[in-house]
Amino acid sequence: MTERLIHRGPDDSGFFRDDHAALGFRRLSIIDLEGSRQPLANETGTVRAVFNGEIYNYQSLRRRLEAKGHVLKSAGDGETIVHLYEDEGENMFSYLRGMFAVAIWDAARRKLILARDRLGQKPLVYHLEDDRIVFASELKAILALRDPPIARTIDPRSIDLYLTYGYIPSPETIFRETRKLPPASYAVWHEGAFTIKRYWEPDWNRETHRSIEVEAEELRASLDDSVREQMIADVPLGAFLSGGVDSTIVVGLMKKHSNHPIETFSIGFDEPAFDELDYALLAAASFRTEHHQFIVKPRAWETTTELAVQFDEPFADSSALPTWHVARETRRYVTVALTGDAGDELFGGYDRYRALGLAGVLDRSPESLRRFLAGPLARALPVSVKAKTKLRKIRRWLEALADQPADRYLRWIALGDESTRMSLYTDEWIDRLVGEGDRTSGSIEATRTIDPKTYLYDAWNLADRRDDLSRAMIADIVTYLPGDLLVKVDLASMAHGLECRSPFLDHRIVEQAIALESSRKLGVARGGSKLVLKRACADLLPRAIRNRRKMGFGVPIDRWFRTELKGELKEILLDPAAIAWGVFRRDAIERMIDEHVNNRRDHAYRLWSLVMLELWRRNYA
Repeated sequence: MTERLIHRGPDDSGFFRDDHAALGFRRLSIIDLEGSRQPLANETGTVRAVFNGEIYNYQSLRRRLEAKGHVLKSAGDGETIVHLYEDEGENMFSYLRGMFAVAIWDAARRKLILARDRLGQKPLVYHLEDDRIVFASELKAILALRDPPIARTIDPRSIDLYLTYGYIPSPETIFRETRKLPPASYAVWHEGAFTIKRYWEPDWNRETHRSIEVEAEELRASLDDSVREQMIADVPLGAFLSGGVDSTIVVGLMKKHSNHPIETFSIGFDEPAFDELDYALLAAASFRTEHHQFIVKPRAWETTTELAVQFDEPFADSSALPTWHVARETRRYVTVALTGDAGDELFGGYDRYRALGLAGVLDRSPESLRRFLAGPLARALPVSVKAKTKLRKIRRWLEALADQPADRYLRWIALGDESTRMSLYTDEWIDRLVGEGDRTSGSIEATRTIDPKTYLYDAWNLADRRDDLSRAMIADIVTYLPGDLLVKVDLASMAHGLECRSPFLDHRIVEQAIALESSRKLGVARGGSKLVLKRACADLLPRAIRNRRKMGFGVPIDRWFRTELKGELKEILLDPAAIAWGVFRRDAIERMIDEHVNNRRDHAYRLWSLVMLELWRRNYA
């Protein structure tokens, strides 16, 4: 199992075994390079632990533990876990500030505790049977077991979820027999019983009503503290720099806490609509960083097979491709990279938030007007076959005006609606999918509806007393952030032994951002986004970066599939083995490819999702 995870921990390995439990670990050495070997132990050896990640407040925890008489043998962050468990038991996780996946074996009580950080930065998957539990950071380690082997029964519901969102949400995995531990949760395995509990649940309906100046001052102090904590490392450290607001702020704050130039890393494309290198260079020059930049070209397609292997499940976020490449190049220079991840979800950075706000203004108009705009007027506009055009955005916005806000938002973020997915499936696969809704739940799973829409709706309804903008951002924090963005960054970076840290994901900053009025984030009528964040860090943002529109970290696959990669697209999706799998109708796939290649429709992201699913199937199924 640990050999399958060498990429996550190339520096060291460690093992513990008694009559009831076995723990294995692969280490990426960041702090206390010579000490802090895992599995960790308390003074008596009755508590053992392995963990992946970083505990950023470990120094204050060490002082607290030592004051209580605990003897810590290392100088690292991990040893605080076993001693904190001795004092606080299962309540310990609320004291940790950081990103982590933890396994604690309490030998005296024959109890296993598993836990993940609040936002889900570090992964933890498990397989549960009547008499054993198996767990790991990545699914490939669980699948390495041979005595007895872990079953690989594909769950049709998971494929339907995947073709809706582009990823498989927690707690599901692609296989019926395995699960993901949800973020902000811990699980206890004791005497054959398995329970999961949440240890962090913000008040999603809480809303502060303070001036933007007060909010900005508090946010700046929290960000400064978070960056300072996350720069602690005994190995070379740098930062991803896209030239966007979030990564620029992180690099600017890093400069204030470093006596040496910051190493920064960017990646771009040879297509202007997807390239941000000019802005990254501007930010790098502003902070006098040691800057490195790289270009992704269609030949990077060759790495998609590696992505399919590394990600263990189908994963359709095309930005995993540049993330993979920038992580690989970055690892040649540093071992830790800070990122600007989560700034968009927390502070309203996506265009879809502004679109939702503008649609909300029209929601006060007569229904007949909205139906006209969504119907005849939208249909009168020509269909654009390019991914990033104003005309296409306007048409998509108009088409959603007749929907309710949650349905509208789902339309914008989904790869395809139910009718689109069902048109692709064979009759036999639809029968299997419908049959899953009637299957009796086993010990490992809770009864779940077959409708993927409920995943978004459940998150949307967490903040049922907030406005639609706040509900959309909170839904993204609960769904898209842990299910897509953080999975992408963790797996793509750890594939190369690079640790990524995001100061925006300090839970104190997240709690403040959640409670902000949407007007402190987004100026719907007058334009502008991330208002309080830009106010808090105005001194760190060059004017061109502060005023630029969100570009996104995508890949020009719409053009690639019509030109350089047209042949590969057809070869993969129309492979006889892919068709023989029995999930998709050949004529439906052929029609989708034909419409895209011949510029009649833009199916780029749906085709990408099908390609990544097929590449995954070849490796795992």
